[in-house]
Amino acid sequence: MANKRGTQVDPGRMTKAERKEEARRERVEIQRRMARARRNRWIALAVAFVVVAGVAVFVVTRPKPATSSPADLLAASSEATTIAGCTDVRTIRPYQPETEDRAHIGTGGSLATMPPLSSYSSIPPASGPHNQTPMNAGVYSSPPPIDQAIHSLEHGAAIVWYSPDVSGAELARIEAFYRRSGVGSRVIVAPYDYPDQGTAGSLQPGVEMALVSWHHLETCARVNLAAAFGFTARYAAPPFGQERYLGDAPEAGAAI
Repeated sequence: MANKRGTQVDPGRMTKAERKEEARRERVEIQRRMARARRNRWIALAVAFVVVAGVAVFVVTRPKPATSSPADLLAASSEATTIAGCTDVRTIRPYQPETEDRAHIGTGGSLATMPPLSSYSSIPPASGPHNQTPMNAGVYSSPPPIDQAIHSLEHGAAIVWYSPDVSGAELARIEAFYRRSGVGSRVIVAPYDYPDQGTAGSLQPGVEMALVSWHHLETCARVNLAAAFGFTARYAAPPFGQERYLGDAPEAGAAI
């Protein structure tokens, strides 16, 4: 092939202009590859950041393990009372007249029949006229005779009452926990549901759980095992482990 001057040009050789253009194309390609590499690195960093952030959020917000260790439950009981919307433990005045606060009902007792629940000093009752036979400790799926349950309070029992419309995992945990030996021998767990007694026969609106010992009451907006055990470990007699007894049952430790 001849150029304009008529001299032969090697077809395999590029002109200066062609070499310049080829060099430009190579620079553009290199810059394109570098830009693609930078973009991929940023995408990888962004994905890694999202993954790390997601893991961090999961670790912080994931539900805590549903531990049933008594020691762990006691350690968590103070926080649990706040989470469950519990009141402070209130001291409940004796039944009026006070001479009947420990009265027995029936043959040989000072009262022939049980008075209406509305006459008791709290909902649920924390003392007052009661059956001559106390209620055995245990987990009950239906409301037990409340006159017997009150007698158990006199002997130092603690009761975990819950609303009959409550269900779910937390209630199941409470029931399973108190069936264990060593933690439920002085505790009654049962639904509070006595419809023939009017408003006094059910927990007040907004209350899912009521924790009761003789002359003491704590109510909670939600059922919570740690909150329940924090109460029963200290207000049942004898208390759990090395906990200090905070109750004042007149016959603390008597058989139930």
